[in-house]
Amino acid sequence: MATTDVKRNVRMLMGLIFALSSTQPGFSQTAPSLVTKSWALVGTYGIDARKAWSQLRGSCASVTVAVIDTGVDFSHPDLKNSAWINTKELNGKPNHDDDGNGFNDDIYGYDFVEKTGKVSVDEHGHGSHIAGIIAADSKDGSGIKGVCPGAKIMSLRYHGPKVTGPQALEYTVNAIHYAIKNGAKIINYSGGGRYYSGEEFAAMKAAEAAGVLVVAAAGNETSNVDQEENRYYPASYGLTNIISVGGIDSTGSKVRSSNWGSHSVDIAAPGKEILSTTSTRKGLYEMLTGTSQATAFVSGVAALIYAQNSNLKFNDVRDIIVNSGKKTKTLAGMVKQSSRLSAASALESAKKRQVIARKSAKPAKRVAKKKPDLERSTATWQNHRNQTPQSQIHPALNQ
Repeated sequence: MATTDVKRNVRMLMGLIFALSSTQPGFSQTAPSLVTKSWALVGTYGIDARKAWSQLRGSCASVTVAVIDTGVDFSHPDLKNSAWINTKELNGKPNHDDDGNGFNDDIYGYDFVEKTGKVSVDEHGHGSHIAGIIAADSKDGSGIKGVCPGAKIMSLRYHGPKVTGPQALEYTVNAIHYAIKNGAKIINYSGGGRYYSGEEFAAMKAAEAAGVLVVAAAGNETSNVDQEENRYYPASYGLTNIISVGGIDSTGSKVRSSNWGSHSVDIAAPGKEILSTTSTRKGLYEMLTGTSQATAFVSGVAALIYAQNSNLKFNDVRDIIVNSGKKTKTLAGMVKQSSRLSAASALESAKKRQVIARKSAKPAKRVAKKKPDLERSTATWQNHRNQTPQSQIHPALNQ
């Protein structure tokens, strides 16, 4: 497809990315911990966050999550400890590409809208809300906690009030490549739309080849994305490194606006009236609704799993998240396996895999030591998910 065709059909990301929002009054920096006010963390249909935190044997600070969004306000008291920092640029010369990655002064990531890495801007508050769900870390006990407190957020701003649809797509593609090149383990992408983009697909394929997990929103259009005409990209690209996420409310039911698909949406996560951080220009905390928020919860759990076991591959993490979800009757026909996200179950599953891997490694060492002539390599077999997938055929390309 020609570039002009892509530009003509490019989704209008503005409006689609942003969830329905309502500011919740009465929250302040000096309030007691807001964790108890977050049904998504500790409620009946939440993600079992407290149990997961008690199980974690690792550091969230070891995991970098790229948040491609409206920017992140790291001046927020609950986000200042969660900023990814490019130390070479921080300690380097002003207006100079000290690490040779092609960007000057990209200390916390990069603002593709303003073409700068010097400051982190979030005029809307959406990106800060997403970052808070993933990694907010309130050291003094007040405020809110993210799913993986203190995970490092790489802020990649692709959206602003004057950004057009084609520009947003261009900045998205650039942000994906930046995340790959600069060491992100996870990309959180809470935007999207109806139209396929060859450039974006290629960027997602590059992420797949680099072993980067992409967590993407299923969309807020009240549509069945199993149907070809309702596909929502990038969640619908069908690559092995993408997790597509739908939203649920505090009763375990699908959020009314959330897209669904028993074959196309991998899991559901909290997505209604979610309490998290926002830009300090707007306040400190607010509640937002949408698959944007649900996506961030899955990114946070992925970060927990990597914190527990950094040796896992993206396909392992994806399988753990999808297969450890809790079966929920109200989600039958809505998402794969009719399941919702559970941080505690995911960590338990990750721990079991770690134990199994250790046990299976011991006999191999003993056999190799006692009978070297019988040595065999475990590389003679592969899980099918590790094999190189065939290129996906897209009707839009007339292949």
